[in-house]
Amino acid sequence: MTDQTFPPAIFQSFEEKADPKMSRPASRRCGRLWPRRGSMGSRCHAPMPIVAESVPASEARLAYLTGFTGSAGIAMVGKKKAGLFIDSRYTLQAPAQTDTAKVSVHEVMQGGLPVEIGDYVPKGGTIRYDPRLHTPGEIRDLQAKLGKRAKLMPGPNLIDAIWKDRPGAPVSPIEVLGHNRAGKTAPDKIADIQARSVHDGADAAVLTLPESICWLFNIRGRDVPNTPFVLGFAVVPRKGEPTLYLDPAKITPELSKALDGVAKVVSSKNLPAALAKLGKDKKSVLIDPATAPEAIAATLKSAGAALIEKRDPVLLPKSRKNEAELAGMREAHKLDGAALAKFLARFDDKAPSGKLTEIGIVTALEAFRREDETCVDASFDTISGAGGNGAIVHYRVTDKTDRQLKPGELMLVDSGAQYLSGTTDITRTMASGAATDEQRDRFTRVLKGMIAISMARFPKGTSGAQLDVLARQFLWQDGVTYNHGTGHGVGAYLGVHEGPIGISLRYTLPLEVGNVLSNEPGYYKTGEYGIRIENLIVVVESAKAPGFSEFETLTLAPIDRRLIDVEMLTAGERDWLNAYHQRVWSQIGPVVTGAVKDWLKAATAGI
Repeated sequence: MTDQTFPPAIFQSFEEKADPKMSRPASRRCGRLWPRRGSMGSRCHAPMPIVAESVPASEARLAYLTGFTGSAGIAMVGKKKAGLFIDSRYTLQAPAQTDTAKVSVHEVMQGGLPVEIGDYVPKGGTIRYDPRLHTPGEIRDLQAKLGKRAKLMPGPNLIDAIWKDRPGAPVSPIEVLGHNRAGKTAPDKIADIQARSVHDGADAAVLTLPESICWLFNIRGRDVPNTPFVLGFAVVPRKGEPTLYLDPAKITPELSKALDGVAKVVSSKNLPAALAKLGKDKKSVLIDPATAPEAIAATLKSAGAALIEKRDPVLLPKSRKNEAELAGMREAHKLDGAALAKFLARFDDKAPSGKLTEIGIVTALEAFRREDETCVDASFDTISGAGGNGAIVHYRVTDKTDRQLKPGELMLVDSGAQYLSGTTDITRTMASGAATDEQRDRFTRVLKGMIAISMARFPKGTSGAQLDVLARQFLWQDGVTYNHGTGHGVGAYLGVHEGPIGISLRYTLPLEVGNVLSNEPGYYKTGEYGIRIENLIVVVESAKAPGFSEFETLTLAPIDRRLIDVEMLTAGERDWLNAYHQRVWSQIGPVVTGAVKDWLKAATAGI
């Protein structure tokens, strides 16, 4: 139920994005093609491809086939049965969204394609895959796992063959960032990448990730919900101008003028011929085997190019935010902090009444953010989980699932915004009445883990994988944990999830100055409540220990002190919390007024 006090949400809808009942007829229609084309797999990435929470409606194949709308998953449809493979974030969501009488749901580890895909074809059978949607690394890894159990073969995407009412591809205006926001010109960035190509022995690099292309050319768009991506491809030669391949409808005289002298801008229809020419000329071409489509690798190789498989050369420099980008991120978090103060003050005022709903909470928070005209989108669909819904890690409230927050329940709100200056992501868990001893214990253990990351000082060369245990240790001491990463990279007015750095066992690259990450340990008790506390942090040089780094916290919003068991905190943890709250008060207090200011002063008082 939408809160009538506020205008309707425009960044997020609450309708069911897919119907579980459709999985059975969709699978049946795919099945009619088996005699000619064999088995097939599908995933939730687009043919660009896109690695993001959100994809354009035209690329939501997984939701169309299975009903599952999560940001990561793979479907396998055999002649007699179908499987949906998801990670631990979607253990509760996936079975609720798909027709489990037709589609078996399997929880698998993140990373790579699961070997269990082979269970859906007879021994020695064939698995067809769309080479536009899978990477060379994935295909090689899965084939190695399968051995002689099954053979992988590229083929057409059968979903596209049956999806008669598929939406059209997105076309949105493209914005070129000024130097005050980008902090480095596109020609300078391109020169750095070209120097890297020389080092790697490549004549050219093919870029396929929208985030890399947007960062390199200092452009942003609206092709993808919640993320200011421009969808396209780029070829960066060792010398000379790169070529940017876009949908012809996006190539305007204004864009061509803005990128004049930076890049040639041509139709994406020209990409296959360009790849073929690289092969014909016997060029050495760099592609990222973890992100580039297999179709691009196959086209280059068949044309005669020598492939150099290395990480996308843009990812690491993009993750090291420059001073202009960090200034924008700090500004975005001040704007977000003001909106959060208004939202949290209202929550505390209204929650005891028992009249707040999950949708109403999303609507109110969006309205407070939209008071600033530079807030142009949410950075992802807000997770607004009351009581037991808070235990669903990636819960998305709909008109069907919306429920009232009962007094005494915990409320988990994980949200973020795209401001023109930067990207935010914050989670707060709030009390709506008296908390139980167990809830306060769990909340405090989560808080201690978050503070441990915030206070960490570490030698240069340390990875997020090495720091992850700091956040989990206090939960582990009581025999519990959480089944998601502690932190992910965050873009500067780009994707809220950004590689290649993060804080979990799978992030083994060293953290570097300028990296922006989330810090979000949690605890979830199925059917009862969820707890997560999340701030964004940035890696900075340590002022006290040469050769060491530490974190600066960007997020500026109070943490609910009513849920803290103060006796469980050490003196150092209390000092950190008090200093953090004092900084929230000093930066946000001057920009709020009246009852909100009074609430903020009380919420940030020392303990």
